[in-house]
Amino acid sequence: MSHMSIPQERPPLSEGANIGGRGAPKPASQFLIYCDHFGLSCRPFSLLPDPDFLFWSSNHSRTYAMLEYGLATFAPITVITGEVGAGKTTLIRHLLRDVAQDLRIGLVSNAYGERGQLLHWVLASLHQRVDEWSPYVSRFASFEALLRAEAAEGRHTVLIIDEAQNLSERMLEELRCYSNLNCEGSELLQIILVGQPDLLQVIGRPRMQQFMQRVSARFHLAALPLEAVHQYVGHRLKMAGASRAIFTAEACDLVFEASRGVPRIINQICDYGLVYAFAEGAEAVGAEIIAKVVEDLRIQIAATTPRAR
Repeated sequence: MSHMSIPQERPPLSEGANIGGRGAPKPASQFLIYCDHFGLSCRPFSLLPDPDFLFWSSNHSRTYAMLEYGLATFAPITVITGEVGAGKTTLIRHLLRDVAQDLRIGLVSNAYGERGQLLHWVLASLHQRVDEWSPYVSRFASFEALLRAEAAEGRHTVLIIDEAQNLSERMLEELRCYSNLNCEGSELLQIILVGQPDLLQVIGRPRMQQFMQRVSARFHLAALPLEAVHQYVGHRLKMAGASRAIFTAEACDLVFEASRGVPRIINQICDYGLVYAFAEGAEAVGAEIIAKVVEDLRIQIAATTPRAR
């Protein structure tokens, strides 16, 4: 396996209803109207995970470092957790794009079912033809043969399970058995589990002790603090071509309070903020516009959330 460097702190880069005509509803595909108004080349606050817009907060850098650490040290199981919308999937997509060529990676985005069905998902993620009527033993033999063939060619196999909080205890135990596969003392398979905090509750149960013993790397991706939210908003706008500050500092403060620092909610609020500002002919998004967005989206502001600058 080629050397994978642990990333250093990445410096920040300056760190619903869509309005067409003034006040007329417009299809979501025509966001270029407000983009033109604010001098943007594309929509800056899409809800889709896009590694091109990845913001390297200190927590995102540490999370990615843990992913690379797990790969570099051949950790049998790596666990990454975070709240819904924290940016876990975006980091995984960046990893897939940036990963070493000697790795073969299978990505299972949302597995469900029980023993045997999980192996079906795993084989499919590795682009293997699966006969769902074949016995489990035959499918497992094919899986092990694939891992050994990859190892013989100098490639290492990594299985990434996204939304891993949906896995049952039986499925997690099955994954643990997969992680025990080795060849002359070397791991044939590494597993990365990415999920919501519920995953930690499941694997922390006393009966999951054997599973936890195979977890060699783990990290929780926390929400952004206030200062990072200011940087995040500026970063997304700059990546979309902005040449000036569009959101006021007071607007960003309110975005932080309403979103509690969760990137997906930040994106939703800021996207609507641009739409509302465009509808009013405003050149900037101020706190009063964000307050209206929050009210309309029925997001309760966390007034007690500490502000750490």
